[in-house]
Amino acid sequence: MDTIASLFSFITWPVSWVIVQFHKVYGAIFGPDTGWAWGLSIVSLVVLIRICLIPLFVKQIKSTRNMQALQPKMKAIQERYKSDKQRQSEEMMKLYKETGTNPLSSCLPILAQSPFFFALYHVLSSIASGKEIGVLNQQLVDSARQAHIFGAPIASKFMDSPEAVAALGASLTDVRIVTAIMIVLMSASQFFTQRQLMMKNVDLTVKTPYMQQQKMLMYIFPVIFAVMGINFPVGVLVYWLTTNVWTMGQQMYVINQNPTPGSKAQDSYLQRLLKSITHHGEVRGRRRKAIVKVIVAKGSDRNENERRFFVGLSKAGFAAQADGTVIKGDTIVAEAEGAAATKRQQPKRQTKAQRQAAAPQGVAKDVEEISEPAAETATTSLEKKPQDQAVAKDEAQGDKPARPSRANSGGSRQGKSGQRKGQQRPKHPSSKK
Repeated sequence: MDTIASLFSFITWPVSWVIVQFHKVYGAIFGPDTGWAWGLSIVSLVVLIRICLIPLFVKQIKSTRNMQALQPKMKAIQERYKSDKQRQSEEMMKLYKETGTNPLSSCLPILAQSPFFFALYHVLSSIASGKEIGVLNQQLVDSARQAHIFGAPIASKFMDSPEAVAALGASLTDVRIVTAIMIVLMSASQFFTQRQLMMKNVDLTVKTPYMQQQKMLMYIFPVIFAVMGINFPVGVLVYWLTTNVWTMGQQMYVINQNPTPGSKAQDSYLQRLLKSITHHGEVRGRRRKAIVKVIVAKGSDRNENERRFFVGLSKAGFAAQADGTVIKGDTIVAEAEGAAATKRQQPKRQTKAQRQAAAPQGVAKDVEEISEPAAETATTSLEKKPQDQAVAKDEAQGDKPARPSRANSGGSRQGKSGQRKGQQRPKHPSSKK
C-alpha cells in the first residue's frame, strides 16, 4: 500500500494544504490538538472532493441508465455473433458510438477519487512515522499524532503492533475496537448503497447479465473493503466512511427525484406526483413538468408505471398535455356521468292510447282503416254463433247434420282435433256402441 501511495505523491501537497486550512478553522473551535479538529478536517476534505466530482457523478448516472437500456440490444448482438468474437466486439463498439455510451463512465467517480485517497493515505502514514510531508511541518505532524478519535490515534491501524500503538499514546484494545466498528460501518454503507441501487432504481422487467454482475458486486465490494480496511489508518477509515455516506445520500436523492424508468422508484415517484397534482390541481415545478412531458411523448411505449399514472390522472378528472401541464377534464367527466346515468335509467312503458297519440296522423288513419274490418269480423262471428247453437241442438235430437263442404273440411278437422283435446261431442243415438 505504501508503494501505491508513493505513486500519487505529486498530489500530497494539495491534499495536505487543504487539510491544514480546514484544521485552522476547526482548531480555533475545538483546539488544535483534538481529534475533532483533525477528524473534521478530513471529513471536510471528502465533502470538498465530492462536490467537485458532482459532474462526474451525473455522468455516471446517465451512463448507468444507458447501459441498462442497451442490455437487450447487447444480448441480441452476443446471440447473433456468438461464434465471431471480433465481429461481436465491432458491433458492440458501434452500438456504444451510436448511443454515446461509455462503459467506463460508471467507474469515473471511483477512479477520480483514487489519487486523493492514496495521497491521504500517504499523508497519514508520514504522520504515524513523525515525518514532515507537504505543507505539514513538524509542529503540525506532532499535533496530528496527539489527535485521537474515540481513543484511537488518526494514524493508527487495526494491524499495528502494541509497541506502535503505545508510541502514539493509545492502547491496542481501543484502536482495534474503534477500527473494527468503522470497518463494519464502511462495509455496511457500501452494501446498502449498492443494494439501494439494485432494488429500487433498476428496471426489473429486463433480465440481463448486467444485473447479475451488479448483484455480485453488491456482495463482493463490502468484503473487499472489509479485508483492505484492517490495513487502513483511522484517518483513512474516516475518509472512506464519509465518502460512502455521501454517496448513499446523493444516490438516494437521485433515486427519489429522477428514478430509472420501469423501476420501483419510478412507481413511488409517480404516485407522489399524482397525489400532488390531485391536491394542487396542477404540476408544480419545472422538473416535474419535464417528466410529465416526456411520459406524454412516449405514447404507446409507456411502461406499466407510467400507464398506471395516466389511469390515476383520468380517475381524478385530469388530462396531461404535451407541454407537461394538466387540465381539469370537467367536460369529459360530465359526459361520462351523463352516459352512466342514461345507462342506469329505464324507459317508461306507454299505453296504447299514448302510442297512438304519439304516432303521426297517417299512421293513425291506417290503424283506423285496419280496425274497421276487424270490427266487422267480430260482428259476423257473433251473428253466426246462434246458428252454431241451433245445429248442435238438432244433432242432439237425432237430425243428421249436413255434410260440410270441402272448403271447410280443414276447419272441421281442426275443430275435431280441438275437441279431442277438450270436451268430447256426444255420440249420435243411432250409432253403434
